[in-house]
Amino acid sequence: MTLTAAPFYSDVCPAGENATAYWAHTSDNKRIRLAVWAENAARGTVLLFPGRTEYVEKYAAYAADLESRGYCTIAADWRGQGLADRLLDDPMVGHVERFHDYQKDVEALVSAATELDLPKPYYLVAHSMGGAIGLRALANGLAVKAAVFSAPMWGIHLAPHLRPAAWILSHVMPILGKGASHPPNTSPESYVLTADFEDNMLTSDPQMFELMTDQVAKYDALGLGGPSYVWLREALKETRSLAALRSPKVPTLTFLGTNERIVRVSSVHNRMRRWGNGDLELVQDAEHEILMEQQSIRDSALDQIAALFTDHS
Repeated sequence: MTLTAAPFYSDVCPAGENATAYWAHTSDNKRIRLAVWAENAARGTVLLFPGRTEYVEKYAAYAADLESRGYCTIAADWRGQGLADRLLDDPMVGHVERFHDYQKDVEALVSAATELDLPKPYYLVAHSMGGAIGLRALANGLAVKAAVFSAPMWGIHLAPHLRPAAWILSHVMPILGKGASHPPNTSPESYVLTADFEDNMLTSDPQMFELMTDQVAKYDALGLGGPSYVWLREALKETRSLAALRSPKVPTLTFLGTNERIVRVSSVHNRMRRWGNGDLELVQDAEHEILMEQQSIRDSALDQIAALFTDHS
């Protein structure tokens, strides 16, 4: 793989000046963006799998926290979001042809870590949609010593009466030539630009919410709206498939806020009950973004993550 220099918007993220960004190409010739922090860290490398709509700048502060504990971090803009190749004429529609295509992005990330000779061992930290990608990658043999999940998308939060409609529409609309359209109750705009801080579903920390808003307001290329019908179809199929998998033998720690309203809470509980060497940490009053919650929550999570990594170094 040939890595080339990519832009990184350090002016809109704390500790952003410490990042190095690269373009990488996947096996199906999609261009994704990677960011690396602390390439010479002594204790290993965190493979960071972001969620849907996210981009590498969003994790600069978290990467700095990991660096303070001695860890390198490599994170990706998945295909269809951030500065990676967008897959539709309308760049604001979150889209993927097949959910397994994200595994090609994982392969490119791991190849880049090898090419850059990032320190081993490797660990996984995966948030939201990245949690679905991460669980599949572990099932495919991703070689990490331990894994951490933050509000993993092992199911999608839908009202019970809407779930059958979501399945039907996500399969019928692509047949009707509307697969690139947004499903009902989703927006063509970035969530943080349309939601008020009060009762937002991401974080209870006003400074973090303001930071997210500032990032996509200044650099609209980072923004992403709601998903396509095809993305919804593929995500529903993948989460159903993941639910049938045996839990990997990798030691794991999963964080879930008690005010979670984006992923399906029961799916997380069901998975963690079946994860023999895994623990579920319920975070009181936290929203979806555990790693971007109030400082006390972030510090506590980081302490637990560092302890897990130390125990399995």
